[in-house]
Amino acid sequence: MSKGRLEAFTDAVMAILITIMVLELHAPEGTSLEALRPLTPVFVTYLLSFVYLGIYWNNHHHMLQLCDRIDGAVLWANLHLLFWLSLFVFCTSWMGDSGFAPVPTAMYGGVLFMAAVAWTILQRRLVAIQGRESPLAAAIGADAKGWLSLGSYAVAIPAAFLRPWIAGAIYAFVALLWLVPDRRFESQVAGR
Repeated sequence: MSKGRLEAFTDAVMAILITIMVLELHAPEGTSLEALRPLTPVFVTYLLSFVYLGIYWNNHHHMLQLCDRIDGAVLWANLHLLFWLSLFVFCTSWMGDSGFAPVPTAMYGGVLFMAAVAWTILQRRLVAIQGRESPLAAAIGADAKGWLSLGSYAVAIPAAFLRPWIAGAIYAFVALLWLVPDRRFESQVAGR
């Protein structure tokens, strides 16, 4: 099965999600810089979610460059990932509008956690199809960053109920961890 349609569909969904997220940003009531202050949590949350969607899109692109084939299970695993990414729009809006209240901040972390789980499932299915000796398997390796991300989200979710800013800092930390394109994929793509 060709991977071209999977890539095109994923690209389209990502573009739609980013578009919907930006449409959730509303202009302030006033015309001064002071009028922007109440929108700070909304903008910070949008920025964080935009970065996360960019990270997923970038790594999805790099990961599929190392794949020769896909199957129906990969299509479903990819849809599973897109489901959780689509919830970024809701959680971004809720967390930003609430000013980082505990429940919306924890929910945001729950969606980040589930997106990371879905990514792991997709990654494992792709490795199973490409083979354990494939460039994809070599690029993923032990996936320390992936496991660190999951663990960080698992800590951040309950932390949101104690101190939401701690959860927000953890979410930002994980985003920074992934912000630089994954060199594991890039080195394998270059070696092909």
